[in-house]
Amino acid sequence: MDPAVDAARALRTADVVAPVAVDNSYSYRVPPGLDLAPGDIVEIPLGTRTTTGVVWDVRATQSASNLKTVACRRDLPRLKKNLLDFVDWVARWTLSPRGMVLRMAIRAADDIGPEPVRLGYRPTGVAPERATPARLRALQAASDGFARTKSALAEAAGCSSGVIDSLVDCGALEALALPNDPIAPPPDPDFAPARLEAAQHAAARALVRAVEAKTFSASLLEGVTGSGKTEVYFEAVAQALRENGQALILMPEIALTAQFLDRFAARFGVRPAEWHSGVSQRKRARIWAGVATGEVKVVAGARSALFLPFADLRLLVVDEEHEAAYKQEDGVSYHARDMAVVRARIDGAAVVLASATPSIETRVNAEQGRYQWLRLAARHGDRPMPDLSAIDLRRSAPPRGQWISPALAEAVRETLARKEQALLFLNRRGYAPLTLCRACGHRFQCPNCTAWLVEHRFRRALVCHHCGHVERRPDACPDCEAVDSLVPCGPGVERLGEEVATLFPDARTLTLSSDFPGGAERLRREIDEIARGNFDIVIGTQLVAKGHNFPQLTLVGAVDADVGLASGDPRAAERTFQLLQQVTGRAGRGDRPGRGLVQTWQPDHPVMRALVSGDQEKFYAEEIFARRNAQLPPFSRLAAVVVSSTDRAAAEAHARALVRAAAALPDDARWKVAPAGGLARADEIVLLGPAEAPIAMVRGRHRFRLLARAPRTADLQGFLRAMLAAGPKPRGNVRAQVDVEPMSFL
Repeated sequence: MDPAVDAARALRTADVVAPVAVDNSYSYRVPPGLDLAPGDIVEIPLGTRTTTGVVWDVRATQSASNLKTVACRRDLPRLKKNLLDFVDWVARWTLSPRGMVLRMAIRAADDIGPEPVRLGYRPTGVAPERATPARLRALQAASDGFARTKSALAEAAGCSSGVIDSLVDCGALEALALPNDPIAPPPDPDFAPARLEAAQHAAARALVRAVEAKTFSASLLEGVTGSGKTEVYFEAVAQALRENGQALILMPEIALTAQFLDRFAARFGVRPAEWHSGVSQRKRARIWAGVATGEVKVVAGARSALFLPFADLRLLVVDEEHEAAYKQEDGVSYHARDMAVVRARIDGAAVVLASATPSIETRVNAEQGRYQWLRLAARHGDRPMPDLSAIDLRRSAPPRGQWISPALAEAVRETLARKEQALLFLNRRGYAPLTLCRACGHRFQCPNCTAWLVEHRFRRALVCHHCGHVERRPDACPDCEAVDSLVPCGPGVERLGEEVATLFPDARTLTLSSDFPGGAERLRREIDEIARGNFDIVIGTQLVAKGHNFPQLTLVGAVDADVGLASGDPRAAERTFQLLQQVTGRAGRGDRPGRGLVQTWQPDHPVMRALVSGDQEKFYAEEIFARRNAQLPPFSRLAAVVVSSTDRAAAEAHARALVRAAAALPDDARWKVAPAGGLARADEIVLLGPAEAPIAMVRGRHRFRLLARAPRTADLQGFLRAMLAAGPKPRGNVRAQVDVEPMSFL
């Protein structure tokens, strides 16, 4: 055999995807002696730098002389084919560059490295030459023989770390390396099983069977607030653990859910691994590696946890699956609920969607038999649901300049007299949504966005909630220079807090908002204080509606229940109903009955009628009927294309050029495009726009929107790719971003 032929046959190339904004892979020569396979994480030269990439394919080649060479394989677990397939699927569905999707899956791996050595100190038996009181205390604290870190030993002895150093120097203490703490100790599935009621037990058994099947299944776990849904899906988690598998629990606000983590620890003996932006980079790197090796068994995380490299994923749970927080708007635009179903299908795992107020999309899937439908119709322990009623603000309006009606104020007084807690809900951050000058009418607007600046009186600032612009609230109007002429318009939670302090001066009051300093840890502490009964009145935004359990809370007042109904969002009614149902469901979860009062100018609105009557099924039936008639999701598919630029004319011109390109597309078997301005048939894609976005400028970029509506049988992504390819290439800083199944229409 010719050695030259053998050498040629031995040549191999690797197709490597880099975590950059490129959809294609790059081909590299595999050096002799380096054994690579799909999923390996490698170092590659890219341009003038070296970066990390993932091998997508390896193949033999006859010539690779013109290719760059893979630098090395990183000492990291190989990514499974399931994860590579998931990255491919998300990239195709969202029309995002594959490299940007991959970046979400391997970003944490960049911080993996040798663990720093932790030193512990213990006595040697050698007496120090000079026995000071501090040294004696340190030796006494260490006398049990256990090695402690320097800080822990100094704290136990009530001395400085310098005392510990001096004892090491004189030989009385010795230093030794401590083993690293486990990333997340393995949960015990039989640590403390819950005592389930009959309905819970039936639902739990169905979910356990789904995990035992070791194949894909999707279940909707629908239960009223306080029905014990968490305890039910914990049994499915336990089954995955018994089979040595892994489980992922997605939560909309994982950084705030200390109560959930405590409940998990009470059931399984330890907390799960947490995955969210509040976790340090090094810890996330350790969790990433532990998930890939199978050491980490359960992760409770935000939507980005979907891209972790699980070794044996057996169960996914999407808690509060209706939450809009599962939708990522920036970068790769995806909905974690929908992608969780896809990930479960690819991994052959069971997925559970849990909610008291499921999304219309999930309800329709359950009604049509695509999802197993498990229902908990009553609260745990036969506790009654809160008694809900509407306060008609047309007949019982608050006094001028106030926002709490006399009826709601009286209900709060009665609640306080019974030593119970009240919650006042207003889904507006800050002090006031608008500040204007009463002398000249000047309104404070963000210089970068077409949005009013929101006054935050605690921060003494005017803030844009879209781009983060902050400016000091002036004492005089910048236009007419009138002094003391600036007035707030409308209420936010801070302004409501002022009113509560005036009406109930002796009450212990807490205002909850994500804008306040201290971040997630402060919010966790405050939520724990509420649960302990250390506050009488709580004022909060939608943060308080996210699954918290406050046993002493018996009254919930929705101060402005109409605030979400005024938008042009086709999901406005659904979202308002879900939010009000969730927040009023915080009342009466303990031993005392609860009550909810909803202040509204529209008591006859279908949302208000359904909420007050408790007829959730009627609301869903009417909303599903309206969606079907209007051919809105889930009975069609939508995709938005947002064209933006710092030059308004350039953005509009590019958007119009895309419309012309779509109209000129040839017929295709995968889709049919309705003629512009004509009536669309049921099997045709309708392209609307371009129209200036309701928020026409964000972060200095002018925005125009296109909206495509397609029948579910059409290849919407194929149409969008064809349109973008046929249209002009974006010039300058023009950018076209695709959002498949948009949740925001602003």
